[in-house]
Amino acid sequence: MVKLDRIYTGGGDGGQTSLGDGSRVSKASPRISVQGDIDETNATIGLARRHSDSAGTDAMLARIQNDLFDLGADIARPGADPGDGNLRIHADQVARLEQEIDAVGRELEPLSSFVLRGGGDLAAALHLACTVCRRAERAACALAEAENVNPQAIRFLNRLSDLLFVMARAANDGGRSDVLWRPGLNRGAL
Repeated sequence: MVKLDRIYTGGGDGGQTSLGDGSRVSKASPRISVQGDIDETNATIGLARRHSDSAGTDAMLARIQNDLFDLGADIARPGADPGDGNLRIHADQVARLEQEIDAVGRELEPLSSFVLRGGGDLAAALHLACTVCRRAERAACALAEAENVNPQAIRFLNRLSDLLFVMARAANDGGRSDVLWRPGLNRGAL
């Protein structure tokens, strides 16, 4: 378990921070950018939870927030070997997201167009979390082009963005209240 006696240490005042293995890197490094995007995803999910009135939805989002800390710990330790003794995202965490996508998706109206992001408070917050998660995924993919990254970490982010999208649609009355994109709607209108 992590124990924090102090919030500030001064160790980052020079623009560097420590990774989970003790190595020091620039706060502008791609690995730290991924961690920041994961943290922002977690915060937006925390915001979405403030709008949830369903114990099931709240429990699902709480599980995801905990898994995002696992993901942050994974990214904080360079390497990709799930057997290296470090906390890593595992395939079963990805599989759980897939099961949840399928369960939530079964209740949705079929899509006939792209969905404009928004709707009710919970749906809008989940759409925001989805887009932030997709940024985290892009950053993780960029990191993986330069360094070893657990492939399950990238799969987790990909599935999580899908889950957040279907949860947003579910929060919009099962998709019935989604606002759909109407291509060219405002063309020629002055």
